[in-house]
Amino acid sequence: MTLPPLGPESLTWRRFGDLRLALLIGWAGTLQAMHPVISAALVQHSDVFANPVHRLLRSAGPIIDVVYLGRAAGARVRRYHHGIEGDDAEGRRYHALHPDPYFWAHATFVAMQYAAAGYFTAPLSDEEKERLYAESLRWYAQYGLSMRNVPPDYAAFRAYWEHVVCRVLVRTAAIERSPLHRGERTPAPHPWLPAPVWFVAGPVFTGVQMWVARGLLPGPARAALGWRWTAADERALRAFGFAVRTAFRLLPPRLRLVPRARRAYREI
Repeated sequence: MTLPPLGPESLTWRRFGDLRLALLIGWAGTLQAMHPVISAALVQHSDVFANPVHRLLRSAGPIIDVVYLGRAAGARVRRYHHGIEGDDAEGRRYHALHPDPYFWAHATFVAMQYAAAGYFTAPLSDEEKERLYAESLRWYAQYGLSMRNVPPDYAAFRAYWEHVVCRVLVRTAAIERSPLHRGERTPAPHPWLPAPVWFVAGPVFTGVQMWVARGLLPGPARAALGWRWTAADERALRAFGFAVRTAFRLLPPRLRLVPRARRAYREI
């Protein structure tokens, strides 16, 4: 299906480029790693376990590019997945470009906008939720993959999401091996970042990422990981979200978006 790329009129340009969505990188990564096929690909083909923060940050950029640059960026992301294939933990053949795991990864990026709303970003109306999902079809089309398995509307997407969360996601080998999920220290994500700085900042960054992930995960996914979340935890997350929203309003508008989004608006 040929659909036009997103543009500055889209709600996605404003919501997905919001700097606060960086708080949900670990959330999206957790949901992806819980998918058995994605887990197998990570275990067999990825260097994510050696430096997980670097890998998460490195992967985010190309996805953001697809939102703001369209089909050329989508083709680059698709090429990254060529040759990623093998047998999963159950002996089933997989390929990273198969529609099921590929769309699930995309779904987690779309859902970041929903999960952050009301906590770190402004709440979404029902109309805005519908609009974001409709725009996500244009976003996904930029990868040049089949659209046959894609839920056609927001209601169908919600049903799809519930099915995957409740029937597909498990505590996978990728989760078991992940330093982030094991609560271990991770290397600095970039060589230019001084080791003493990361020694102090690293545990804070990864701790916040995993705490936010634990709080915002769907209940069945959280239970599958054996994670607990109490009423006191929820109050603390709401308070943290309020502090983030308050501080964000003090930032100059140009600093409220990730760099690629800022460049896209300047280039209109």
